Amino acid sequence: MSNPFPIRYSIAPSSPEAHLFQVTMTIARPDSAGQQVALPAWIPGSYMIREFARNIVRIDASCKGAKVALKKLDKHTWAAAPCAGPLVVSYEVYAWDLSVRAAHLDQSHGFFNGTSVFLRALGQEEAEHGVDIAPPPGSGYAKWRVATALPRAKGTKLYAFGAYLASNYDELIDHPVEMGDFTLATFRACGVPHDIVITGRHDCDMKRLAADLQKICEYQIRFFHGPRATAANVPYERYVFLTMALAEGNYGGLEHRASTALICARQDLPHPGLSGTSEGYRTFLGLASHEYFHTWNVKRIKPAVFLPYDLTRENHTSLLWAFEGFTSYYDDLVLVRTGLITVAEYLEMVAKTAQGVLRGNGRKKQSVAQSSFDAWTKYYRQDENAPNAIVSYYTKGSLVGLCLDLLLRRETGGRKSLDDVMRLLWRDYGAKARGVPEDGVEQAACAIGGATAKRVLAAFFRQAVYGTEDLPLKGLLDFVGIEIEVERGSAASLGARTAAAPDGVKLTQVLDGGAAQRAGLSAGDVVIALDGLKTGGANFDKQLTRKKRGATMKVHAFRRDELIERDVTLTASELTVKSSIAEKASAAQRRLRTAWLKH
Repeated sequence: MSNPFPIRYSIAPSSPEAHLFQVTMTIARPDSAGQQVALPAWIPGSYMIREFARNIVRIDASCKGAKVALKKLDKHTWAAAPCAGPLVVSYEVYAWDLSVRAAHLDQSHGFFNGTSVFLRALGQEEAEHGVDIAPPPGSGYAKWRVATALPRAKGTKLYAFGAYLASNYDELIDHPVEMGDFTLATFRACGVPHDIVITGRHDCDMKRLAADLQKICEYQIRFFHGPRATAANVPYERYVFLTMALAEGNYGGLEHRASTALICARQDLPHPGLSGTSEGYRTFLGLASHEYFHTWNVKRIKPAVFLPYDLTRENHTSLLWAFEGFTSYYDDLVLVRTGLITVAEYLEMVAKTAQGVLRGNGRKKQSVAQSSFDAWTKYYRQDENAPNAIVSYYTKGSLVGLCLDLLLRRETGGRKSLDDVMRLLWRDYGAKARGVPEDGVEQAACAIGGATAKRVLAAFFRQAVYGTEDLPLKGLLDFVGIEIEVERGSAASLGARTAAAPDGVKLTQVLDGGAAQRAGLSAGDVVIALDGLKTGGANFDKQLTRKKRGATMKVHAFRRDELIERDVTLTASELTVKSSIAEKASAAQRRLRTAWLKH
């Protein structure tokens, strides 16, 4: 690399078959008392300590060809012996985490987040950083290219291996990198180039995907920057959707300042000739919409405690219900506002979200503010008791956003909405690089609602955000002519979530107050017989459907290697939620609904 960066890296997929990246870090002027280097313990956007340093399998240091001693100070920090410089730290990173959070390398592709591979020179994080990205060795990788939003150094072509740069360490780690023989499509949104990169086998209709994502991106840009927004208004020069297409059941995304890393089931991508929008494609579009909305809401409008991130420890905030929850509200709302899904499909998605929240007893024990604060230890570390103990700040947070949106519309006669709150947060915080205080979202909502709505809004926040009462969905949806129905299932239920097991059915989660819990069955028990008849797979469901609520069954199960017998009195199956447009909605309700859903 020709440019004299204070901190320089080279990274190469040196051994794809062994899943190893070779990284070299050169520090031009190391601390004279002994330079310390450290790898982050977590990645922003995924609130869990992940100990990325555990994947460093070899590390050493040198200065002007002579070996320099390295002392490990803690789980992710090393101190080099004093030297005049430049200090060169060389290390290998094991990359076999097929997720959006870390690094993965094999013969088909390479992917990494900077938090997994780039050591940080403590005390020099604000210096300019450069990185040279090299291809794997061998002619078999001749077709590989590089996809990243990381700025290119002079002389490096788009999608090419070569030199890249960042103004500081924070920028360096906020641009994930994908390398391989990927599929590429490009479109412009408000004049800004956007790339879609897909790795993995797929039959995606790239033209349709680009057209649909263009609608989403243009809408969101104009949402924050106004109907006449141009490239000059957008806070990035180029955006990249890095997508790994995998087998059925794979799903995930992580936001970055000018890109997102996505994982999806290849069947969820639109195939040539697809008519309408399949459920799987709606799921993918919602994911892309969610991560793109994060470009503003959490990457730039962010909690004050995230300015700056402390990458060594947990950064607690009680605001994730707004940053993740509101983003979850807008991801699907944008789809209906841009015409990518129908109103009926949108209402079905709202009902599904409400159903998921209402089925968890944890909502009665934990508020979304508490869920946000405890994300590090509870939401991201869910166990068999999770439905009984926690509420999701994603799903309930999205319903809080919906309710707050409709509440503001009701209290202001349709003149103001959550849209205005988001734009206020952008103007006062995001655009000014100021952190949102813990009460900042509530204060912004009250400012938009005005003095007449302040008391109503304060009561709503006490109930919806800081309390554990159920949300006033029914009344607020009625305001815009939407009916929502919550029904308790009539079928018999064991009151547990299950999974197939080799010899029967395993109880993965036992729900509060359900038949299984009352009878003394526990998560981990493997049910092998119902009323003396062997059970398992589809047969388990068939046996239950023949019973009525209140019926008693004799259940035989193994707990560890001990056979247990329980008499179980079946309860009603889990509730269901349905929503639809009210047939007798008034003209005023229809007008308000159109303003909400059609924007």
